[in-house]
Parts: sequence; C-alpha cells; structure tokens
Amino acid sequence: MVIKVHGPVQSPAVLKVIACLKEKELDFELVHVNLPAGDHKKEPLISLNPFGQVPAFEDGDLKLFESRAITQYIAHTYADKGNKLLPNDPKEMAIMYVWMEVESTKFDTPGFNLSFEIALKPLFFGVATDEAAVTENEEKLGKVLDVYESRLKESKYLGGESFTLADLHHIPVVNYLMGTKVKSLFDCRPHVSDWCADILARPAWSKALDYLSAETEKLPHEYGLCISRLINMG
Repeated sequence: MVIKVHGPVQSPAVLKVIACLKEKELDFELVHVNLPAGDHKKEPLISLNPFGQVPAFEDGDLKLFESRAITQYIAHTYADKGNKLLPNDPKEMAIMYVWMEVESTKFDTPGFNLSFEIALKPLFFGVATDEAAVTENEEKLGKVLDVYESRLKESKYLGGESFTLADLHHIPVVNYLMGTKVKSLFDCRPHVSDWCADILARPAWSKALDYLSAETEKLPHEYGLCISRLINMG
C-alpha cells in the first residue's frame, strides 16, 4: 500500500512529515489540500482528521493525524530504513522526548506565529502582517532560543550528540524564518546558529524542498507562485 500524506505543500506541519519520510527514504503520495478554499473542513480530509486540520496520514489501513504522532510512527515502524531518528538508550530517548515537548509547547507557537504573520499570511491570504504580533512573538521566541543556546553548548543536537526527531520537528519553521528579519534571533546566538545551519543542510531536507518545488509545478499558477516564493524565502 502507498503511504499518503494529506495536506498543502506549504504547511510546516505537513513538511515535518515529508522531511521524516525523506530521512527514511520512503515513497509516498502527497494529496494536496487547499486551505484557502476550506478543503480541510470537507471530505475526504474531515474523515481522516475530525478536527479539520492538516496533515492526515495513511499507511495501509492505518489512519493518523497530528504531525508529531505521525513522525514517531514513521521513525519506529521504519527504524531499519534510511537515517536513524531515534536513540536506542532509554535515557537518551527520554531526553529526546523532553526536547520534542519543548518544541511542541514552547518553540512552535511563537515560531509558527511568526511564519504565519511574515510569510504565510501575506502570500496566501492577502492580509497584511500584524507588526504588533510579530514584535510580541519575537520576544517570546528569543526567550526560548536563550534556553536552546544553553542546551546546545552542551550537545551538538537538542536530544544529544545525534540528530533525532527533536531536531527534525524544528526544520520547516526554522527554514521559513531564515528568509525573514527574524533570522537575526538565530544568528546572534552562535550555538543556535550552528545548529540551524546543520539541520537545514541535511540531504533529506534538500530532497524535501526539491519535492515541494516539483509538486508546486502541478498546482494552479497563482497558488503555485505563492509557494515558490515561500520556498525561496528560506
């Protein structure tokens, strides 16, 4: 059975799943969902994710939603494929889960809000950026990155000395923000800056971006043009 990922190619949550699949060198089919048209609130997506959000995921008879649950399933189920994304040691696994929680509860909200305000909102919805929201979320993200800077003085990656899901989950938002003024928040913290350069240089992420470019060419011109600009921001 073909693995299917349902969602728009520009979604950071969808990109987490695609990046994970590329790390594992797995074939999959992307089923595009047009968010501005409200397709995420309609069939068939709404039957796969009852909250009407993306992504949704199918692997044979298994249906999942929530990007982090999906990447964990992929990493565990296809542990023998591609690049290793999970530690073997239980203590290292626990540390990885700590930083996965940090990404989910501390980093993701200000990071996504900045991506949405600066990149997604004006390109896809034709709405002006809320500069007050940008300032507020820059402050919040800066405090999180202060903690990251301290952590990355101790280890090469957030979960330890090896790249894991804890790092992978950051890549799409970091990639978008690198093409904006928010890049300075990462650049002024040397260990964070080195970490960003490392995770963005992974061959699997380059393959994910190549895949997105190819998928973009299949979309209606104006929609595809917006995505091309978004990809090139990073």
